[in-house]
Amino acid sequence: MKIVCIGRNYVAHIQELHNEMPEEPVVFMKPDSALLRNNDPFYIPNWTNDVHHEIELVIKINRLGKNIEKQFAHRYFDEIGLGIDFTARDIQNKLKAKGLPWEKAKAFDKAAVLSNIFIAKSDLENPKAIPFKLDINGVRVQTGNSELMMFDFEDIITHVSKYVTLKMGDLIYTGTPAGVGAVKIGDHLEGYLEDKKLLDFMIK
Repeated sequence: MKIVCIGRNYVAHIQELHNEMPEEPVVFMKPDSALLRNNDPFYIPNWTNDVHHEIELVIKINRLGKNIEKQFAHRYFDEIGLGIDFTARDIQNKLKAKGLPWEKAKAFDKAAVLSNIFIAKSDLENPKAIPFKLDINGVRVQTGNSELMMFDFEDIITHVSKYVTLKMGDLIYTGTPAGVGAVKIGDHLEGYLEDKKLLDFMIK
């Protein structure tokens, strides 16, 4: 199982971080050791002073695929979950300034929060416009909708499978909307897909 992540997929988020608009999906990866499940607490590493939350829709690949054409890409996932791509922003900024890869800032242990529950596409009100949101300490900090993605689920699957074979159980984090920000010890994070609470955990 591998974790594929898509960066810069919502215009407002690109603008808030003053990044360039991508012409194709921005792809990076996290190891399986980055997964944080079961609403376990997230412990801020002692080597960073600026960990940011990034709420994302997560699709789970359900079959083997390589060079998948867009017209068939919808067949390669049938469930959608919720995740948080934790980012050590201070470390990432230093790496970006030197033109270096982001892995130390993105792929560290427990930096990929994942909901235990995935929702079947057939159970969603509108699979082409999926609302999701993140609350911290009862305050709404991020609100997104899949219809605002620059590259939709099928675009992402087609693009990634051109370079990397997708296998059953692989996870794709599909990008975060605007509103990212730092977390601190004692914060209570709650993530919702439609009106269903899928994430509920503490920062320690």
